[in-house]
Amino acid sequence: MDSKTTFLTQTREWVILKKWGKKIMLLTLVAALTVVVAACGGQSTGSNNTAGSNTEATSPEKLSGTIDIDGSSTVFPVTEAIAEEFGAEHRDVRVSVGTSGTGSGFKRFAKGDIAISNASRPIKEQEAADAKKNGVDFVELTVAYDGLSIVVNKDNTWVDHITVDELKKIYEPASKVKTWADVRAGWPNEEIVIYSPASNHGTFDYFTEEINGKAGDSRNDNQITYSADTNAIVQGVSGEKNALGYFGYSFYEENKDNMKLVPVNNGKATVTPSEATIKDGSYAPLSRPLLVYVSKPHLKKPEVKAFVEFYLHNVGDIAREVGYVAMPQDKVDEQFKKLQ
Repeated sequence: MDSKTTFLTQTREWVILKKWGKKIMLLTLVAALTVVVAACGGQSTGSNNTAGSNTEATSPEKLSGTIDIDGSSTVFPVTEAIAEEFGAEHRDVRVSVGTSGTGSGFKRFAKGDIAISNASRPIKEQEAADAKKNGVDFVELTVAYDGLSIVVNKDNTWVDHITVDELKKIYEPASKVKTWADVRAGWPNEEIVIYSPASNHGTFDYFTEEINGKAGDSRNDNQITYSADTNAIVQGVSGEKNALGYFGYSFYEENKDNMKLVPVNNGKATVTPSEATIKDGSYAPLSRPLLVYVSKPHLKKPEVKAFVEFYLHNVGDIAREVGYVAMPQDKVDEQFKKLQ
């Protein structure tokens, strides 16, 4: 092959290569872009699907309405904290939490006025019957544990513990106790100032049943001050050297610098309320469950169902934050089963 033929052949090959090379490069570029777009599109679609899935479950736009809650002031700190967290995620749902007391809350609950009733004691037979008569079936859920705390003024130097019998002696309907010396020999002959939650409080019912033998049985004379506001009891005990009172453990935790916690002897042991002794039940007989009652008619509403599920998912951390004792996970699982 001469040099001219060789040159023409090489030129033709170069032209072909150049022609198809451009096509190959173009095809390669298109293929690469297709892969990138597909990947981006797939990722975007997946992200949108995930967002859509989350939106189905938690988006505020999907839930709206009002959830009315009332009842125990003891359970209030837990429910109020849950309501705030829930409201941050579901801004179109208004959650109203009242503190009228367990008894008053059950009255409203039985009429169908509220979706959820906070309770520091189990519902009574008559209260349940009233609810049933009005077509209000319900689910009882335990949300945390509490221990009724006996407290005295921080300057009280003589009370290092108290017995269940001595508490009964002070609070029973026929009580003759006027001074500390009437409670135990050796204590000062100074008038004792007695405080108690009001009769519409579940704390009052629980305490009187465990200490006096019957819910609602308590002395009713000038020696005792009943208060619907637990904070008034806190202030009374904090401000009076000879004062004695009781309320939920979280109120003590919030005010422990201003008062003295009294260990209780139940006839077997002298026990101070704490997270451990409340949780294991050794702080007897003043350990108790904290409850919420959910109306089944209201539970059919998506916002109520979502709120109750959110409550159970988050109550462990919230309970600890506000001074109560969280339930173990197996107990939480039991509450979810009740909802199902």
